[in-house]
Amino acid sequence: MSALSEGAITTRLDEALGGRVVEMTEASPRRVYVEARASDVPAIARAMLVELGARLQTVTGVDVPPDSIEVLYHWALDEDGYVVTVRTRLERARPRIESIAAICPAAEWIEREVMELFGVEFTGHPDPRHLLLGDDWPEGAFPLRRDYRRRTP
Repeated sequence: MSALSEGAITTRLDEALGGRVVEMTEASPRRVYVEARASDVPAIARAMLVELGARLQTVTGVDVPPDSIEVLYHWALDEDGYVVTVRTRLERARPRIESIAAICPAAEWIEREVMELFGVEFTGHPDPRHLLLGDDWPEGAFPLRRDYRRRTP
């Protein structure tokens, strides 16, 4: 593991991400949050993977009141011992973002999970079939959204 001086990781990220950063916060030791526009996420994913040698750990979703779905891409910079979370907010009414599965195949199944559980449409996704929920699952019912109500028979 390389030892980076304080602030060196944010400088390195800022240089690699080429001005696509809206805001960056070194929230705690070895943890950085990068705010990004949804349209910049594919280019950021490519930079994280190719230029920085990061490994995609997972993608998560959060239903953020009152009207957003937040998508978070968690990247590990293993050699440096950092986790970098790239987050973007989407309109809750129609959450859409370009898939990064063509850039990073590890995202394919994780995006499918977020698609089913939060209703995020990953445009250009190579296989948008159900992964977790049955094919008979009610359309428009997203079990991890705050307004989801379990339907009982």
